[in-house]
Amino acid sequence: MFGYYTGDMTLSISDRIGHHLKRVDQELIAAKSAVLNPHGLTVPQYTVLLALFQEPGLSGAALARRCLVTPQTMSTVIATLEGKGLVDRQNHPVHTHVQEVRLSRKGRTVLAKADEAAVEVERALSGRFTAEESALLLEFLGRCSDALGEVRRPSRGPAR
Repeated sequence: MFGYYTGDMTLSISDRIGHHLKRVDQELIAAKSAVLNPHGLTVPQYTVLLALFQEPGLSGAALARRCLVTPQTMSTVIATLEGKGLVDRQNHPVHTHVQEVRLSRKGRTVLAKADEAAVEVERALSGRFTAEESALLLEFLGRCSDALGEVRRPSRGPAR
């Protein structure tokens, strides 16, 4: 019968690591959204401001990679932040076709206040773990990332 799955469901949803990762990711986004909203920021906007604070002058493409979004999404986020007066764009001194993005004075002020709220979310999360547990969790998440990266890479066939 077409359209009906008749296989054996041997892995329940509660046993799927990916499901738990997604749930926690959604809860983290919701918590950060709640604390960033009073500052007029979305989570992606905050993430861009934080990245620019740590690495001033990134291009839109570099920001997209740092913030884990597509270049098209980043273009929209940067345009919105520029419209709010939180970032400025200027041509790169050598590569004139590349625009650098920097925090404006207003952007630094908004980020400082928003970051206090976002750090509280991070502290609430990390406060549930000992230092050793946090280190292990980061190691485990790294392994998850590595495993998923391997799944995405096309097989090159047997080694010669």
